[in-house]
Amino acid sequence: MTQATKHIPKPRWLKKPLPRGPVYENVRKMLRQDLLHTVCQEAKCPNIWECFSRRTATFLILGNQCTRNCRFCSIRQGLPAPVDSEEPLRVAEAAVELGLDYVVVTSVTRDDLTDGGASLFAKTISEIRKRIPGVKVEVLIPDFKGGDKALHTVLEAGPDVLNHNIETVPRLYKAVRPGAAYPRSLELLARAATAFPNIPTKSGIMLGLGESSGEIRQTLKDIYDTGCRIITIGQYLQPSRQHLPVARYVTPEEFNHWKEWGLALGFADVFSAPLVRSSYHAREMYQTVTKQAHNLRLVKPQTYGGA
Repeated sequence: MTQATKHIPKPRWLKKPLPRGPVYENVRKMLRQDLLHTVCQEAKCPNIWECFSRRTATFLILGNQCTRNCRFCSIRQGLPAPVDSEEPLRVAEAAVELGLDYVVVTSVTRDDLTDGGASLFAKTISEIRKRIPGVKVEVLIPDFKGGDKALHTVLEAGPDVLNHNIETVPRLYKAVRPGAAYPRSLELLARAATAFPNIPTKSGIMLGLGESSGEIRQTLKDIYDTGCRIITIGQYLQPSRQHLPVARYVTPEEFNHWKEWGLALGFADVFSAPLVRSSYHAREMYQTVTKQAHNLRLVKPQTYGGA
């Protein structure tokens, strides 16, 4: 990744309409009034207009400041505020107001907390279920520094999907995800799939950071070997000049190639396109996978050493 890559013009397939319209504005206003954060806003998601206009959003709990400083992410790094015990209730009430029957909840990484925030994930799942009969809840969790107790706290709360993103190939981890560890993230997915085989696990990676085709193939194989059967693949976009530059823009045709390759490998569903993000059309992915439940049977997950 060189300085020159910072100025690669965006191709036409990455053009999206600017946020606008009454539904978008109403959702934004509601979230602000309820003192809620979304990853759509904090991470500058390119799909925010589409999602807010469909009255859906990915809730961001545990505040909006992260204890880590990943070089691809626009969420602010710093000392987070104390945990807000009322946040799960406000998330649940917002989900009711939006009319959601599929709710996605994620968080900043909170290495300052003993359980990494796992108990607040569990409480949020519980509050949502109390208020929306038959709701499906997907959680996108951090690595909890490898803590098994924290992972089980979330899983025992009964999410319908447990998502943890690998993000990139192992060679790029130090540059892209300082503070994270590739083997640790794989181990989290493997432990989840083994301990709670009825809860589908999901992961995602970004392309365009300088990875090779061989590295993409191996990373997808590694994720598959954990027992994970749902994968998202999207284009990395530089949030600001302070973040890592884009090494290349991957064509829609190549994204389609990785979709076909992942399905041939055995994933139950692969959502691969330039603007795909972890929770983009999450409900539709869940429905596809539940219709193919037989594809979720696990080959014994591999064990990954290290931290």
